[in-house]
Amino acid sequence: MTEVIAVVIQFIPLLILLLLANGAESPRLKKDGERGGASVTLMVFSYVFLAISYLFMFIVGAMIHLTSFIATRGGIDLPAEMPGADPKLIDTLLQSLPYVGASFWVPSLLGLLLLIPALRRMIARVLPIRSDHMVHTASLSFSMCIWIYFFFFIALGLDTISKLTATPGEVANPMPELWAQQITFFLIALIGVGWLTRRNLGESLRRLGLVLPTPRQVLIGIGSGLLLVAGALLLENLAHWIGFTQDPHVEKLTEELLGPLYGSVWGILTLGLSAALGEEAIFRGALLPRFGLILTTLLFTLLHSNYGLSLSTLVVFLVGLVLGLLRNRYNTSTTMVVHATYNISLGTLAALYS
Repeated sequence: MTEVIAVVIQFIPLLILLLLANGAESPRLKKDGERGGASVTLMVFSYVFLAISYLFMFIVGAMIHLTSFIATRGGIDLPAEMPGADPKLIDTLLQSLPYVGASFWVPSLLGLLLLIPALRRMIARVLPIRSDHMVHTASLSFSMCIWIYFFFFIALGLDTISKLTATPGEVANPMPELWAQQITFFLIALIGVGWLTRRNLGESLRRLGLVLPTPRQVLIGIGSGLLLVAGALLLENLAHWIGFTQDPHVEKLTEELLGPLYGSVWGILTLGLSAALGEEAIFRGALLPRFGLILTTLLFTLLHSNYGLSLSTLVVFLVGLVLGLLRNRYNTSTTMVVHATYNISLGTLAALYS
């Protein structure tokens, strides 16, 4: 239960930001389309919230980077040993500090720069966003947090993260945490498009592309999901044939994070249904109409940082492209069926061949 609460708490800042940003765009707080006092106040709060958050992460990252830089020149003695810790792991962590620091301060700096209206106006020439819209501003700037998440994984290395997350003894069931995360994602998508502030529930669901799918759309979703599975397996075998093998650290970390789900029907269903609910609502539902196909797919790929830079990363990107195209052709409900079918099929194959 503690882990579930921790999962929800880490997304509370984003929920607050989206409520502030949507409140700033609420028609009830505007007069003849112009911002009133309350709208301006909420807009300022949104800017301050983002600025303080990124400034904090920039300082933390810069300090880590600077400390490691000075240490490499003998200016600071960092602890090479810790009681009960693997010396090799400690050495690896110390060597990765410059990259860990950069993984924070570089995207944070970009997040701050995206608060500049002139830069957003340039971006609005290629993305269907409004440079003066607070929700678009908050979403674009906050997307840098996904880059921080991804580069942090790359900086530490999948092998190091696998060792840090390994727990001796009985492996915990990740099902409650996964559902908590994806349900929170769904709420983020709803609130992000204006639920509770600018739109009612029905309007928010329609904005997300969540409608009752027709039988034909369900069949298209199932068929597309199965075709994606076949394509992913074909790509994997082709890569293996030409000598490009899967990164063993990817398999090890994936097994530690999701392995227990493959042991039961409910676990495999969770793998498919939870991701279909949360990830599709955010990426294909909320972000795709504003960020476009390529940027949305890239962010979707970066979220799967447990794959690092590997063949699996390419597969996720290609799957994301197909999901985006299907969202544009049909609706998000159809892509939910695709995503669920894809994950459940892969989970079933993993369970059968493990």
